[in-house]
Amino acid sequence: MQIRDLPYPDPGVPDARSGLRFLVWLGRNQLGGQLKALVWGLLHFVSVSALPFCVGFAVQAVVDDSGARLGLAGGLMALCGAGIALGDTMLHRAAVTNWITAAARVQQLLARRTALLGSALTRRVAAGEVVAVSTGDVEKIGWFVEAVSRFTAAAVTVVLVCVALVVYQPALGVVVAVGVPVLALSVLPLLPRATRRADFQREKAGRATELASDTVAGLRVLRGIGGEELFLDRYRRASQEVRHAAVRSARMWSLISAIQVLLPGLLLIAVVWHGVNLAREGRITVGEMVTVYSAVMILTYPLRHFEEIAMAYSFSRPSARRAARVLSLERATDGEGSIDAVVPTGDLYDPATGLLAPEGQLTAVVCGDPDAAGELAERLGGHTADSSELPSALVGGVPLDELPLDSARSAVLVQDKDPVLLSGTLRELLDVPSSGDVTPGEALSAAQCGDVLDALAQGALDAGDPMDARITERGRSLSGGQRQRLALARSLVTAPGVLVLDEPTSAVDSHTEARIADGIRSLRQGRTTVVFTSSPLLLDRADRVVLVHEGEVAAVGVHRELLHSDARYRVVVTRETDDEAAVHELSHLQALEEIEETA
Repeated sequence: MQIRDLPYPDPGVPDARSGLRFLVWLGRNQLGGQLKALVWGLLHFVSVSALPFCVGFAVQAVVDDSGARLGLAGGLMALCGAGIALGDTMLHRAAVTNWITAAARVQQLLARRTALLGSALTRRVAAGEVVAVSTGDVEKIGWFVEAVSRFTAAAVTVVLVCVALVVYQPALGVVVAVGVPVLALSVLPLLPRATRRADFQREKAGRATELASDTVAGLRVLRGIGGEELFLDRYRRASQEVRHAAVRSARMWSLISAIQVLLPGLLLIAVVWHGVNLAREGRITVGEMVTVYSAVMILTYPLRHFEEIAMAYSFSRPSARRAARVLSLERATDGEGSIDAVVPTGDLYDPATGLLAPEGQLTAVVCGDPDAAGELAERLGGHTADSSELPSALVGGVPLDELPLDSARSAVLVQDKDPVLLSGTLRELLDVPSSGDVTPGEALSAAQCGDVLDALAQGALDAGDPMDARITERGRSLSGGQRQRLALARSLVTAPGVLVLDEPTSAVDSHTEARIADGIRSLRQGRTTVVFTSSPLLLDRADRVVLVHEGEVAAVGVHRELLHSDARYRVVVTRETDDEAAVHELSHLQALEEIEETA
């Protein structure tokens, strides 16, 4: 896989049982790129490590006054130089390709899992953690995948050089062959502590990211209540904790780096001291001593990659563990479905509560508990909570959780109470999969977005058409009511067979709400629409009103009838206090008694 071929047609099915298994799975899926990087790495490191033998050969040629051998040494050194340049260039290219393709694979997997889980993802994993995984953690994972082939080439080169030195000059080669493994393994006792500190740093950084994400998302509210300084202090403390953790982690890695410098220096001193004694005794030549000395010097270069792979693994392991955690999340129902891919039509029915929304009618649902209303709205769309054992909603008698995911989402569209607007133009916002029965203009008109179009046109002077005006990230330049109406227009333009709206007008004034209610009723004529609301303006325009109390349907009728006949309904809709409800109930009983006496 080359960078120009990205994205992957199919990123595959990851082994998300643990972070280590996920890293192994990534490496296994990049064997071609790893082998290519390994070959170029071997060319580079072997060429670098061959230079000491060429230098020693040249020195001995000078001592022996042999011009032919000196010329041969020069040619060999030029060949090594070419190998170093070519190998380094191609190794860097192959390694970066492995890094980018691995990161792209992880991002595609995360995007696919996010699309599959939908709103269930943020209920199980904090939004800040998802952001951290898809940004910083992806880089750490890519770094480890990229470093593996370079480390392997360095390790093979170190073994080859040690064997070559033992064969070339056994007296000094044995010292090097014994000392190099000690150098490579000397930092192992420090790695667990360094890894723990790196994990702690990543944990603190993840919490700070979550706090920053939550603060930015709620900045408008914070300004309204004057809470900017409070949250700024909280983030300042969190960032200081990250800094302290990073400093502690850096100290440990500095110690490891110092050891990687100190021990090779000690080995070099030992080799020189032993070599000088051997040269005095005449057991080795000057050229052999220079060769071994230079080889030890050069070995510090590939040995540095032992430290790099340790750091890469330490930083990527918690990142891979977090990524595996997200990728291991499953929907409560099988995304492939157990029945044929059809888009059912008919009445919408929830067996758990007994809620029935007849086909082609506007049904309003009143629920005193907003959280329960949100869960019921999601269940009506086939988004069953993972921990829930409640039966699935049915459309035309077909359980939504048995349908393939695409068919279920085509049958029922749910707009929750906090819809998100993606950045881009208004035209792009409304360019969503739809039946084509409703035009963007009709949807915008029904959602009463005229003032929104004017505001967008004024804010984008370079856009001749308001549809080409850009919407900022999450629609932050718009008011809450404007964002809500644009989200409603986006839902209306899809024209699904069943549309479920959760509090679609909670952020607009009563006059606009009345016009929106008329627009929804007119535009959705003949289609099934379910609106979760307690607004009398919407309830009065519904064909059917259902009161859900304590998880069950408690009353069914029209707004005006329920307002007089059901106290629980009246309390939710009119916001009566207990005393007001008692007075109303008393007057109602007195009226009934008067009627009975008159009769």
